Amino acid sequence: QVQLVESGGGLVQPGGSLTLSCVAHGTVFSITTMNWYRQAPGKQRELVAVIDSSGNTDGADFAKGRFTVSRDDAKKTMYLQMNSLKPEDTAVYYCNADILDYTSRVRNYWGQGTQVSVSS
Repeated sequence: QVQLVESGGGLVQPGGSLTLSCVAHGTVFSITTMNWYRQAPGKQRELVAVIDSSGNTDGADFAKGRFTVSRDDAKKTMYLQMNSLKPEDTAVYYCNADILDYTSRVRNYWGQGTQVSVSS
């Protein structure tokens, strides 16, 4: 079994910072692409940032310059450093990854999400 577990969400004031973490638990042989998504109330889930197995990153326009995605493969962990947060960043943030798991296949997994609220 494989689980992705996010943490680090919370309430922060506009202009503040948060760092989200996503840890892969279980039988994980390797992790290829890892992604952060978010979903605000009443809106569709959207891609925030991507990091591949080589450490190459990409992100949505709203994330560039403010959010930084990184990973530590030894810890099976991905991070999202978020700075200069705005009220419109309020959403549930989800971790997503392609994992070579106990089935010897690469399968896509989602975490349960962590709430980020930006408000004064």
